[in-house]
Amino acid sequence: MGELSVSKEIILGALSTVQEPDLKKDLVTLNMIKDVELGVGEVRFTVVLTTPACPLKEKIRKDCEDAIHNLVHPDLKIVINMTAEVTTLTSKDPLIPGVKNVIAVASGKGGVGKSTVTANLAMALKNAGAKVGILDADISGPSIPVMFGAEDLQPLVTEVDGKNRIQPIMQYGIKMISMGFLAPSESPVPWRGPMMTQALRQFFGDTNWDELDYLLIDLPPGTSDIHLTLVQLIKLTGAVIVTTPQKVALSDATKGLAFFKQVGINVPLLGLVENMAYFTPAELPENKYYLFGKDGGKQLAEKYAVPFLGEVPLIQAIREAGDEGKPIASSEGPSADAFASIAANLAQQVAISNANQAS
Repeated sequence: MGELSVSKEIILGALSTVQEPDLKKDLVTLNMIKDVELGVGEVRFTVVLTTPACPLKEKIRKDCEDAIHNLVHPDLKIVINMTAEVTTLTSKDPLIPGVKNVIAVASGKGGVGKSTVTANLAMALKNAGAKVGILDADISGPSIPVMFGAEDLQPLVTEVDGKNRIQPIMQYGIKMISMGFLAPSESPVPWRGPMMTQALRQFFGDTNWDELDYLLIDLPPGTSDIHLTLVQLIKLTGAVIVTTPQKVALSDATKGLAFFKQVGINVPLLGLVENMAYFTPAELPENKYYLFGKDGGKQLAEKYAVPFLGEVPLIQAIREAGDEGKPIASSEGPSADAFASIAANLAQQVAISNANQAS
């Protein structure tokens, strides 16, 4: 390298001083540095993040540049390629072998916007570059087809490896399966618990999910047979609880938290989302009106030592986007930014949880 005496080992030595902020280990130990190449006066390498939605991507990039400039040479040109490989503990599950992470999205009660949050989290994760799917586990009240403008679509059945498999509906780059695709929208599904749990098993085992980074499960409200079947059927990466700041919603959200934490279930709690946190009128975008109370979800997360993933405002545009069948996270603006931030925080918690369980 001309007058600069630099080797691959020297570069790796400098990068071994850079910590992954969440995992608390250095990038070299975590095997996150790949393809180190030396040129005349420059070095190129790839940093493999734990998720494409990593909220600390630019901090990691700057820390790498600073380490090399401070420990190797201040004039060395640095070219960093940032890529991602989503971590997993569930990819070997025979029921869903290509799915890296299965995340339950739950609420203690209905009416808190759980399906809206699920749809927009999926959209935000997909926008960040992840492969995402949604399994609508609310058999009797499916909402996902409407929120994606896909209620008139029906999945095909094709043969895969000698077995008939349901091909999930693909909308906006997200794979989806729901009872709403299989039964007429105006027809109720008056099934008893065993029939619903059998449908859930088929949604997992008979659907051709192929490869996914995240499969979000939109659960029905409460803690029912579906919830018990889910935790027995699949190794969940973790659960997300959705609530509003209102006292009655927080009371039921507490039961949802307790369900996943109880002995025999022990599903990691990845975080809590506070939906309808405040109302902001379109004509007064700087104003916030706390219609259902303030910081209830944040305080609940603190009380139970659960990560607070973020808050979603009560904005007319979110409702309109859901009714139009195109989640607002697919657009631009404050609401889309809120979901992008929550999705990044969720992906961060998935990586931390996987690392803690693997160690």
